[in-house]
Amino acid sequence: MRTAEGLSSDRAAQLLKEAGPNQLPAEKPVPQWRKLWGEMTHFFALMLWCAAALAFIADMPQLAVAIIVVVIVNGVFAHIQQERAQHAAARLRGLLPADVMVRRDGTARKVHASALVAGDVVLLSAGDRVPADLTLLSASGCAVDESMLTGESVPVPKAAGDAAWGGTFLVNGYAEATVSATGARTRLAGIAALTSGAIPPPTPLAQELRRIVRITAGMALGIAAVFFLASLLVGFQWRDSFLFSIGVAVALVPEGLLPTVTLSLAMGAQRMAARNGLVRNLEAVETLGSTTFICTDKTGTLTQNRMNAVEVFTTEGSVQLTGEGYAPSAEIQGAGVERAAAAALAARTASQGRAELHDGQWRAQGDPMEAALDVLARRLTGTEAGAAPSRRLPFDPVRRRESAIVGADLLCKGAPETVLPVCGSVPGPVKEQVEVMASRGLRVIAVARRRLDGVPGTWLSSPASELETDMELLGLVGLQDPPRPDVGEVIRTARQAGVKIAMITGDHPATAGAIARQIGLTGTPEYVLEGADLPDDEQLLGALLDRDGVVVSRVSPEQKLRVAKALQSRGHVVAMTGDGVNDGPALREADIGVAMGLSGTDVAREAADLVLLDDHFGTIVAAIEQGRATYANIHRFLTYHLTDNVAELTPFVIWALSGGMFPLALGVLQILALDIGTDLLPALALGAEPPGERVLARPPERRHLMDRHLIIRVFCILGPVEAAMEMAVFSAVLADGGWTRGQVPPAGLLMAASGAAFTAVVLGQLANAFACRSATVPPWKLGWVTNRLLVWAVLAELAVLAVCLYVPYLASLLGQAPPGPMGFLLAALAVPAVLAADWIHKSVRGRLRRS
Repeated sequence: MRTAEGLSSDRAAQLLKEAGPNQLPAEKPVPQWRKLWGEMTHFFALMLWCAAALAFIADMPQLAVAIIVVVIVNGVFAHIQQERAQHAAARLRGLLPADVMVRRDGTARKVHASALVAGDVVLLSAGDRVPADLTLLSASGCAVDESMLTGESVPVPKAAGDAAWGGTFLVNGYAEATVSATGARTRLAGIAALTSGAIPPPTPLAQELRRIVRITAGMALGIAAVFFLASLLVGFQWRDSFLFSIGVAVALVPEGLLPTVTLSLAMGAQRMAARNGLVRNLEAVETLGSTTFICTDKTGTLTQNRMNAVEVFTTEGSVQLTGEGYAPSAEIQGAGVERAAAAALAARTASQGRAELHDGQWRAQGDPMEAALDVLARRLTGTEAGAAPSRRLPFDPVRRRESAIVGADLLCKGAPETVLPVCGSVPGPVKEQVEVMASRGLRVIAVARRRLDGVPGTWLSSPASELETDMELLGLVGLQDPPRPDVGEVIRTARQAGVKIAMITGDHPATAGAIARQIGLTGTPEYVLEGADLPDDEQLLGALLDRDGVVVSRVSPEQKLRVAKALQSRGHVVAMTGDGVNDGPALREADIGVAMGLSGTDVAREAADLVLLDDHFGTIVAAIEQGRATYANIHRFLTYHLTDNVAELTPFVIWALSGGMFPLALGVLQILALDIGTDLLPALALGAEPPGERVLARPPERRHLMDRHLIIRVFCILGPVEAAMEMAVFSAVLADGGWTRGQVPPAGLLMAASGAAFTAVVLGQLANAFACRSATVPPWKLGWVTNRLLVWAVLAELAVLAVCLYVPYLASLLGQAPPGPMGFLLAALAVPAVLAADWIHKSVRGRLRRS
């Protein structure tokens, strides 16, 4: 039974058996085999499985096996990359402490946090993590950091009767509390459940790949149907026509596209990691490049997340402080420094936090605000604070101030609007100064003192209302959480890139607005809103927020979710930053969830797509730059792949148009060798192109991967030139061997001609790889060796070409033979032909754009 001494061990054991352990409910893990299966059964992979099945039906087992190997290797690789990213974030259960002090059987003892039950009496001191939802029985100088739940950066003072939530922690003071809820019944568990319920939307890349697959599949099936009819018309048997059309369909499927996309995303993720951005989801690499709106919190992302006293105002003058050193200096002498020092000491004496010196910089121990006051006292006096107080009158939400009795003095500090009324007289400039300091984004604290008289024993029992009267105002202290030094420049870079930014924070609107002004975030006019004032209608909310530099303060987790949804409904790709448990749902809902790696909670990191290892806002912009580069690279190698498809399809078109009188220049297995043998490495090298100099000098690209410019370049310029060279070389070798139209060429001659056509396509693709590095600049202006991976890739491409031509078994399997000297010479002309066509196209397009 519950007593003043807490529960008995027997009763606690019984309740634990009934209610279960004090653990957050863990999501049932997805088996590894199901994750791997998912990598091999998405839409594009299913298309390749169908192609493999059709190849088996068409009696082409080698082709079927090759396609299956491509699907499996790509699926395994993607699975490994995703698992590596997933294991980089810690689990949510790590938020709860391992051990906690409780009172059971009338004595204090340590138990494991999972053994807590409702009714347990918990003993907490500064620095302890709150192990469950609690109701405070007693509190002395208590303040709880609830930032991970509420987003409020300032610790919340607590008094007897107040609630403390599991997962938060005590920054100063000590308390005794009774457990009100454990495990799945805590507020933390409720927010975690809200997070897990948010379903992330499909990424822009996933949508684009589905579109490309649909277009490719439609083209392959349509062209296969045409060739089925054409083969019947030229006299093929029904079965042979069907098998032939299947081969054409399989040949038109870009088997190398899927592994190229996956590897390009993996390379982008590695580059982001080198710049302190850990990607937990590969597709997030490209999505970052499409970001149009960043919703960022304030504390720890735009600011440094540490308090610093920057001004002390007294009736005799104002002391401005710069830097963070301890020793008094000339810059802070004079201007009523005696009263300023008294104010600093008064503020410090009533505190529970302090600062410690590490390598010339102070670090907060306990409440950051109290640590800042500790530093202030040392700077103004050169000494630490005086004697410990004999009595504390702790802060509470009604009084909004706290006091301490030191010797015969009552020292008080708190919000100016609550301290000034209990002072005997307040000069007019003081009230004006409160507004001035608050408008600069400072947290203003008023400090007062009263000399107590009468019997000292009565001081220890008199209520606060009797003691905190007729006090003497010592001054005002202004504290600042300084912005990161380069965040203003980063914001300007983001805006130049066409990305809007909004501050979404749990802080006070005046503080948030002032910080936004300091870093150049707010626009003209300024929009500083409060979460409670946001309209209920999603369309109105979206219209209100869809502007650059808006600030939304005092937001709840539910409101943060609504912000993400409202902006998405306006067509934005939203990146949402956060570091607390309260941010989890919005991070999961946003297109890109960005969590802090240093100061963030495990919940935020678990819900995010990108983790900032340095908590730096600038890393987001760097990740956007890499994301845009990855998108451009996918566009590059898509152009490269599709150009090859034009050359691969052309022999079938000419065969059909000639009524079967003109031999096929390439077979299905040769086309597969081109797709996954010679083309794959250059495509991967194109996926490794670094970001261009002007990638952030323009808005995010709102175009399809397969857009009008790509289609013109592939199907009207590069593809036709490559196909023309292929067929010209094939025809020349046949003619040189004595073949005339209508004859069936000898097997040896046909294989040599086919080998020459194969060589022409490979060499044409070699030139195409360099041409695809840029859509506007010819390769010789970029430099032939500036992408070293591409140089090695084309050398490997030539080696594969040699293997396909000169290894007898493989050449026979592909249906080709090495061409003669004339065949090689003519095939080599594909290189200058492709480069010349590319240069002419870029020149004409450049003139049209300038005109």
